[in-house]
Order: sequence, then structure tokens, then C-alpha cells
Amino acid sequence: MKLLFTSLLLLLSVFSYSLAPIEEVRPANIRDGINYMPNGNVILSFFAPYKDSIYVIGDFNSWQKNSTYFMKKDVVDNDHVYWWLEITGLNSNTEYAFQYLIDDGLKIADPYTEKVLDPTYDVSISASTYPNLKPYPSGQSGIVSLIYPSNQEYTYLNSTSFVRPAKEKLTIYEILLRDYIADHSFKTLEDSLPYLKKLGINAIEIMPLNEFEGNSSWGYNPSFYFAVDKYYGPANDLKSFIDKCHGEGIAVIIDLVLNHSYSSSPLVQLYYDGTKPTGENPWFNRDCVSAHCWSNDFNHSSIATQYFIDRVTEHWLSEYHFDGIRFDFTQGFTQTAGDNWAKDNSRIAIIKRMADKVWATDPTAYVILEHWADNAEETILADYGCMLWGNITEKYQEAAMGYNETLKSDISWGFYGNRGWTNPYLVTYIESHDEERIMYKNINYGNADGTTYNIKNLPTALNRSALDAAFLFTIPGPKMLWQFQELGYDYSIDYNTRVGEKPIRWDYLNETSRKTLYDKYSELIKLRLNNEVFTSAQTNVSMSTGAADGLKKIILTHTSMNAVVIGNFGTVQASINPTFPSAGNWYDYFGSNDISYNGSDNLSINLSPGEYRIYTSTNITTKKNNTKTTSKDSDKFSIYPNPMLGNSFTIINHNNTFIETVQIVDCSGNLVARKNIQSNKNISKISFKQPIGLYFVLVTHKNGVVSLKLVKSTY
Repeated sequence: MKLLFTSLLLLLSVFSYSLAPIEEVRPANIRDGINYMPNGNVILSFFAPYKDSIYVIGDFNSWQKNSTYFMKKDVVDNDHVYWWLEITGLNSNTEYAFQYLIDDGLKIADPYTEKVLDPTYDVSISASTYPNLKPYPSGQSGIVSLIYPSNQEYTYLNSTSFVRPAKEKLTIYEILLRDYIADHSFKTLEDSLPYLKKLGINAIEIMPLNEFEGNSSWGYNPSFYFAVDKYYGPANDLKSFIDKCHGEGIAVIIDLVLNHSYSSSPLVQLYYDGTKPTGENPWFNRDCVSAHCWSNDFNHSSIATQYFIDRVTEHWLSEYHFDGIRFDFTQGFTQTAGDNWAKDNSRIAIIKRMADKVWATDPTAYVILEHWADNAEETILADYGCMLWGNITEKYQEAAMGYNETLKSDISWGFYGNRGWTNPYLVTYIESHDEERIMYKNINYGNADGTTYNIKNLPTALNRSALDAAFLFTIPGPKMLWQFQELGYDYSIDYNTRVGEKPIRWDYLNETSRKTLYDKYSELIKLRLNNEVFTSAQTNVSMSTGAADGLKKIILTHTSMNAVVIGNFGTVQASINPTFPSAGNWYDYFGSNDISYNGSDNLSINLSPGEYRIYTSTNITTKKNNTKTTSKDSDKFSIYPNPMLGNSFTIINHNNTFIETVQIVDCSGNLVARKNIQSNKNISKISFKQPIGLYFVLVTHKNGVVSLKLVKSTY
């Protein structure tokens, strides 16, 4: 009898599993993914047409197939089927892992989950980076998703009052967290905010941070689009970082990869033949359409794809308070075959639709495109309100290396006006994550003039980076720099393979010549952001940047002020006519070579190789950023005589403050003299044999660094 009863139960169990699912419309306001209800229950909704049965298995049912967890079916039509289930009896203080069991074979995580557990890669995430990480469920396989009924909302302190920088004033700092902070955590990244604030940037763009395959990665191999990759720490640490950025006046931009997805994505696995997506897949093309393809190619014309992508963008803007989105490789957002360079009206429509959805969620959010297409198409998108990456890297680097063949180093395409755009929405940069480092090129391939001037020498190479920066930050429109660019990072992009881990060199900040470069970048960024002539769409810009002699100039006129930027990108001294646009006094921002121009003189200014000058029609007070102390500290020291006569001068220490070193820097940022003092003497004599001109004397004392101007009038 007992055997018969057991057999009957088994038969009933098997029979129940073979029953057709109950067809029932989902409750109102339920969306795909995990829906947390006010009563503590959770409703799961899963879009999966062409499937026969789906069960939920997880911690709450011992990972067993059970008729209680057989999902109901909401059938709109054959192509639109939603499976759903309400789960009850959950403990509000417990995280629950779960998967979907599909047609008694495939087990996958929820594509909308905000946290996953991975049996392969979680073991490599340290407790210091991600404290109290839930262990992967014993005996299971594959990536699992998580439910956490009492997950507390993060309380933002600064985001509601934060005012985003205008698009044309954006000065973006691009970060790959893995290669920027040793423990690659959002928590530690907060410690860099004073450094970045002093640099002067007003936006941070973080490379992809949603769950990607593996741990150490650039992040362009995405799998789960709503989950923060645990390699970088808990989700609330990211929210805290964004909130603190807003408190410092810094916007934060997320880099999203929506051109393709890798094979651990549940959207791929759900309709996959083992080699590529099947024809039933609602989100992915079976074969890549674009000539440039990575892994599985999204079909952006699909309604299912559009719904999913709109949910992704809404999630990061609303839940995390990101200020904008940088969309990776938007050139591929098309169903038009070919190299995709030519103007593509269908792609324009797809991107406009996406942008409209972003702005419906957040009207002032930045939409930034990595969009390599014909200028006619880019113009339409810029006019629509999108910003676009402007890769002028090769031109800037050729100029910095001292190679000035006609057009080869012409940077004029880095100005939106030269492309015929109305809006100043071209994000111009010298370096990005995807380009070779300017200092690596300078040191390894820099030009030379015999033994007199050699760009491969480190101080000269660093000065050439500052020269490039002067011709980047003074061009109106948004700008971007890559992490450590301001310190002259000189490891090749291909060091340890292209996407491999790179050395983290915060110690560069302790090298005087590199710190000087940082200060130059800081001063240039602040000059740009504090003066409309360098950012405004109303600035009239004339550029002469393609001459074979390496002499470049930018002439800017605006109702607030006029400016002229000149520079010698050659390897020998040369003279240039600045072509001032108006008569009057012109002030040398970084030096003392002010000029009174009568409007008719044919001026000729001699520039040493690598030298640059920025002239303004208004006298702007220079605030040097290599001073860590207040003006009160600078009163403790003075120079006598000044202007300097002969080959020495004296530092007068008014309050017997302990001085460590005295360094002398020329107007191009080169260190030309250094003396260790290590005392609190009243007077220290410094020998100094250099040409006449303006110099900056950096006095390092026990409380910081003070910068003093020194004019040398005789040799």
C-alpha cells in the first residue's frame, strides 16, 4: 500500500508538471523584472514568447521544480508573452537567490536583476571591496539573480540641489576604475575627489560598470545591464560616490554598451543554438549586421530591444542619479548592412528615439554618442541635442611629437564650427581609453633638432603635452581627458595587451615636472571655465593650425573678451604674427610679455620650440594652482631683488618658516633649477643662470607650497 501511495504521488507530480500553464493577465503596473510589492511579496515578470513552461527555482523552494512556482502566462499574441508569478512568505531581511527553469532544461537569471551571484568570479572579489557578499548557493550552476525585499533606498543629500554644467562647459575626466584605484572600489574612489576638484574638471565619465563577463575588464563585454559589477563594490557605494561628486559640483556620466551583449546574458541564452542567437530571439540579430561587430548584435529596430534599452537608461538616471549617458559605438545602432560610415536615416531615427526617451526621464541629461559616421549625419544628431565624441587624437599627437606636415597635424576639425555644426556639442579630446597615450608617443617617437632640442626627453615631452592642452582647452565646446593624462602617463595602451591591467601611478604626483604639468592642466581648465570666450557658442573662432612650420594660432572674439592663442609645435625657434583682432593692450596670461597693439603693426613674436602663449584683451588675475596654502602663507616669503639683477637672488623668510626646497619653473612648465634648503633661515641665496624672462619660484615649506613670481631682467 505504501509503495502504491508513493507511486501515485510521483505520478501526480509528473502529471502536474506536464499541465499547461494558467493563462492570466498580469496585475496592473507590473513591469518585466522583479517587482517589490507593498505587502512584502514579490511579483516576477519575464518576457519569453515561444516557450512552453517556466518555473522559478531558488532559495525559497530548495531549488526544486515545484508546481507552486509554475509561472502563469499572459498572452498578448504569439510574439508577446509574459510569464509571471507572485512569491509570498519572504523574510524582509533575507537575500534570496533564484533562476528561471525554462522548458525543463535552460536555467538563467532574471535579465532585470540588480545583483547577480557568479560561481566562477565571485570568489576573486575581496571582502574589503564587497563586504558580506552572499555566498553562491551550494550545488547550483550558472549565474543566479537576487531578490532582497527590504533593500533600503539610498538617501541622496546633494543631488536634488546639484546644477549640471552646461553642455558646452563640460570638462570630462574619463576613468577606468580598475586602473585608477588599487582596490578598484567606488568607496576608495571618493578619496580622489579633492584631487579632481583641484584639477578643475566638472564631470567624470566612468567606463562600463554594469555586470560584465569576468572581473578585470574594460567592461565592453556586458551581460547584466541593471546590476552594478561587484568587482567595484556594492551598489550603494556607487550611489554615495555620485552623491559626493554632486556635492563637489561634479557631474557623473555612465558609459553604456548597447550595441552588443556577450553570451552570459540571459537575453542571449534564452534563444540560442549554441553558436549564435536563433531567429526567434526578440532582441538580437542572428548574424551581425554591421561590418564592425563584437559578440551578439542588438537589433535596434525591434520593439523588444527598444523597451529593454529604455528601461536600462531609465534605471541608471532615476535610481542612481547619473547626469548623463555615453553610448558606446552608436555607429552600430542600425539594421543597414555595410561599413556604416555613410549617412543612415534609419540609424538617425533610432538614436533620436533613444534620446527622446532619455530626456523624457530626465530633460537635462547628457546624451553623448561614440558615433563614427559621415559629418552630415553627425550634424543632424548634434543639432538634435546630442553630444558626440570628437577623436582628434592623431592630429594632436603628431603636433606634440613635432611632426608638422601640412594637414597631418591640423587640429582644426576639433572645433565644432569647422564641421558646420550649430551647437557646440563636439567632445574633443587628445586621449581616451581607446587611444594611444600622448606621452608614450612623445618619449618614444618625438622629433628632435640635433642635440639642442629633443622631444624624447621627459621634461620636454611633458611640456609638449601642456602645449597640446593649451590648444585643446581654449577651443569652445565640451572637452575630455583620460585618467592620469594630466600627470603625463606614459605607458602604452598596448602594455600588458590592449585591455590588460595597467600600472597605477599616483606617485607621479611627487615628481616636480609631472606635478607642474598637472598645475598647467588645472590652470588651463580654470581659465577655460571662468571665461566665456573659451566655451560660448557665440564666440567667433578663427584657426590657423595646419602650417608645415608648426606654428599654430587660434583667434577668439566674444562680447566678454577676446583671446589669441599662439604656439610653436616645431623643434626650432620661430616667429609668428599673432594677428590680434583689435587694437589695445593684450595681456600674456602665463607670462609678462604684455603687448600694446595699435591695430596696424605687423607684429612678430619669437617662440622657442614648445612655447605657447595665451593673450587676452582683458587683464585676468592669474591664480596659480601649485599653491596649496592661502595668500597669507605667501606673505611669509619674498624675493629680493625682483626684478633680479645678475645671476642670483635671495629668498627672504619673514617668519622663520621651515623651508624644504626651492624650485624654479619657466613659463613653459620646465623645471630649470632646484635647491634643497632644509632650514628655517631668514635668508637663503639662490644661484640662477638662465635667460631673461618670467619664472615661478616654488617654495616648499612645512605647510605646503607657495608660488612667487620672479622676473629676470639681465643675464
